[in-house]
Amino acid sequence: MAKDKLWGGRFSEATDAMVEAFNASVDVDSRMYAEDIEGSKVHARMLAHCGLLSEADLEAIERGLEEIRQEIEQGTFTFSVALEDVHMNIEARLTEKIGDAGKRLHTARSRNDQVATDVRLYLRRRSDALLAALRRLERVLVDLAEKYADTIMPGFTHLQTAQPVTLGHHLLAYVEMFDRDAGRFLDARSRMNRCPLGSAALAGTTFQIDREMTARELGFDGPCRNSLDAVSDRDFILELQGAAAITAMHLSRLSEELVLWMSAQFGFIELPDAFCTGSSIMPQKKNPDMPELVRGKSGRIIGGLVSTLVTMKSLPLAYNKDMQEDKVAVFDALDQLEACLTITAAMLPGMRVHTERMRKAAASGFSTATDLADTLVRAGVPFREAHEIVGKSVAWCIKHGIELHEMDEAACRGIDARLSVDMVRRLSVEDCVASRDHIGGTAPAQVRRQVAWWKERLNEA
Repeated sequence: MAKDKLWGGRFSEATDAMVEAFNASVDVDSRMYAEDIEGSKVHARMLAHCGLLSEADLEAIERGLEEIRQEIEQGTFTFSVALEDVHMNIEARLTEKIGDAGKRLHTARSRNDQVATDVRLYLRRRSDALLAALRRLERVLVDLAEKYADTIMPGFTHLQTAQPVTLGHHLLAYVEMFDRDAGRFLDARSRMNRCPLGSAALAGTTFQIDREMTARELGFDGPCRNSLDAVSDRDFILELQGAAAITAMHLSRLSEELVLWMSAQFGFIELPDAFCTGSSIMPQKKNPDMPELVRGKSGRIIGGLVSTLVTMKSLPLAYNKDMQEDKVAVFDALDQLEACLTITAAMLPGMRVHTERMRKAAASGFSTATDLADTLVRAGVPFREAHEIVGKSVAWCIKHGIELHEMDEAACRGIDARLSVDMVRRLSVEDCVASRDHIGGTAPAQVRRQVAWWKERLNEA
């Protein structure tokens, strides 16, 4: 019967079994049991501090909640769909264990502020774990950048050969991306760290409580300032999902490059066997399934953000049952992202780089054309004229099937009298990358400076 529910006093009919199953969230929110128990302990201590709960009841509640924690962690606790969610499951078990004292725990709070608090506590912890995983990946990439500071490869725009760069410089570009991601998680965490508990259902409570004490003991920066907003706000979830979606996008870009580079057509790298799979029919295949999965999971994570945005876009104040769906998307996003970060950080150190193949690719495709134009500019040729001269030189080389450095004196003078064979012969990919020795440049010397800077920064993070 509905009267058996913790909220059933107003009802006279039993809840339909189908409705119970559809209404329940315990299969999703039970993972927040530790946060729910901790929040309840602090709430009980606050009630006792304010004279709203006896010391005997407080002692029974704290003891009972700790026993429930042990039951859950030992696998002897049974979560019931009929009790809807983690909060009511724990409260019902607590009352079963300690009697009326358990019924007094919910004084001056609602499931609305309780779940808002639990989710923030849980996501705060998960944010810290994701931040640690991001830092691990950054350190892996910095170490690889140091290892390959001198390794020359083609830089691309439009996936066409553009200019030679170093692999170390290329990898540090991802360190920049992931460091911005870390900043977004830190930023989201700071706004998340306000305590809704004490806002009750939507309007606050008639009891004289100490919300500052509750917030302080739960590690929040302070209580939420508006009770309506406190129970209905899910911006902190959206921000976290947004940070996760951008991080997943960055991981997907890196994964796409690993997939391309491992192809026979590129042949730049080989990933460790332990992170690849084969084909059931083609015995020669070695498939980069882990980067492909990471690339695929980015869509799942981005889709979760869209799902939550759409769920929230039309909700009036304050709490609405629709919000129960928020946890499905954000929990999945964080689970998938942490797995993607972990697998990528574990895979990359075993990557084998075919350095000579990279250098050969960098030396082809007219990657030194911009440097030839710069050489003409230094000889007094206006840049736009230099650009045209080099463009004509590239067209001539394509027609004759050679590279720029293979042009002879007659070919150079035939294109423009200001173009000399010495200019084209002096071009080398090594000189091209070494000459870009400035902040943000691809020169090996700059890569090593950046590596040193990143190591110091990440040691402090």
